[in-house]
Amino acid sequence: MGAGYRPYAPLFQPPSYGPQPQYYMPGPPPRPPVRFSEGTHRLHWATAPLRAFAILIVYFVLLGMPLLLTRSDGGAAVNLVRFTLVTVPFVVVAVAAGVWGWLSVRFRVENDDLVVVTGVLRKRTRSIPLSRVQAIDVVRPLVTRFFRLSEVRVEAAGGEQSEIILRYLGRDAGQALRAELLAIAAGLPGQTPEAPERHFWKVRYGQLLGSLAMRLPVLGTFLLLIGSLMFMVIYGEPAILAVTVPALLGLIRSVVAPAVMYAGFRVAVSPDGLRLRYGMLETRMQTLPPGRVQAVGIVEPALWRSVGWARLEITVAGYAGDRQALSSVLLPVAPRSVCMGLVRLLFMLRDVDAIPLVPPARVSIALDHPEGAGADDVLFVSRHGWPGRRTDVIPVVRAQSVRMTVNPLQKMLGLATVHVDAPSGPIRVRAADRELGEARAMVESIAKRSVDPRNTPSFGN
Repeated sequence: MGAGYRPYAPLFQPPSYGPQPQYYMPGPPPRPPVRFSEGTHRLHWATAPLRAFAILIVYFVLLGMPLLLTRSDGGAAVNLVRFTLVTVPFVVVAVAAGVWGWLSVRFRVENDDLVVVTGVLRKRTRSIPLSRVQAIDVVRPLVTRFFRLSEVRVEAAGGEQSEIILRYLGRDAGQALRAELLAIAAGLPGQTPEAPERHFWKVRYGQLLGSLAMRLPVLGTFLLLIGSLMFMVIYGEPAILAVTVPALLGLIRSVVAPAVMYAGFRVAVSPDGLRLRYGMLETRMQTLPPGRVQAVGIVEPALWRSVGWARLEITVAGYAGDRQALSSVLLPVAPRSVCMGLVRLLFMLRDVDAIPLVPPARVSIALDHPEGAGADDVLFVSRHGWPGRRTDVIPVVRAQSVRMTVNPLQKMLGLATVHVDAPSGPIRVRAADRELGEARAMVESIAKRSVDPRNTPSFGN
């Protein structure tokens, strides 16, 4: 072979398994997290079209649809022209109103305050110290969930006018704002990461439906509905609708509405308090900071007691009116042991069942059948009810007042009722039909304990 010969190089080279150079295209850098304590912020831009859409829906229902359905001499073409001439100005007004509403709201976190400025031409500023914040909720109505939006509701002490609603923020922005506000309210820097949580309990949907149906008023209403329907079908009497319709509405209110509201109910425990998540159409994430639960009621309807179920109701400081009613359920249904475990977390690990209850006087006239009342150094407990049972618990330091009342019949029998008043809410703690001497001693004892700072409950400690 000649000196210039080169061996044939095959087209296919066997793969080499040695280290190979890595080729990659750098992706976009991650977006920095939003810091609400830096600068002034606006609501999500989608707030404007959502408000405009809401205005147009009202217009179409009240005016647009009648314009389309009203007959005229010119026929459908004239109706369409008339509808267009009226609708176009309304569309312009709705869009302008939506943009104006979006531009008119700004907010910022300034030092330890949440500051909200409303208005374009005439500005109004509201400032809430975060140290007074009672609860922070993240709510996602059904429509906004498609656009990944949420509204943040901040509750502060002060009654009906103490709520701030930021409607709407992006889903991630709403979560970040909630975490930052909770951190500042706890005395931590706003950049503190969200506290981890520990799962406590999840309510199964089948258990929720079963608990709603296993109540004597619901069963009675259902039987009334079936009986009225059968009567109307057999005898053809439409007047029976006066019974059927209210019974149906009652079942919707007692069964369907709670089944939708509390679907997927979950409770988690974190250093910043209890975190509740629930809702089918409108999802809600509610955070109850430590110390905001003023009183607790353990409710055991008659049929639930046979399977060991209970419901937890609470009075929360800062909630008032409708907001109190919507947030009065801490656990819609769970085994009684689970409910009592959650009460232990709320109130210094005190075992409510271990507190001895003194029965009322032998002659009792109260309609709610009191079983007994008692107290330790931290809690006052009252139990009453038949065939269902209710146990009301309040820390003595949270009592706004302690009083004794005597009605004319009790005066004849030498009895009295002791009231331990919590803030406004669904829980009414009282010990009915006590002997006068015992009632006076009970009032004095609770009053002395309520001023002892060592009795202040702390979350989970």
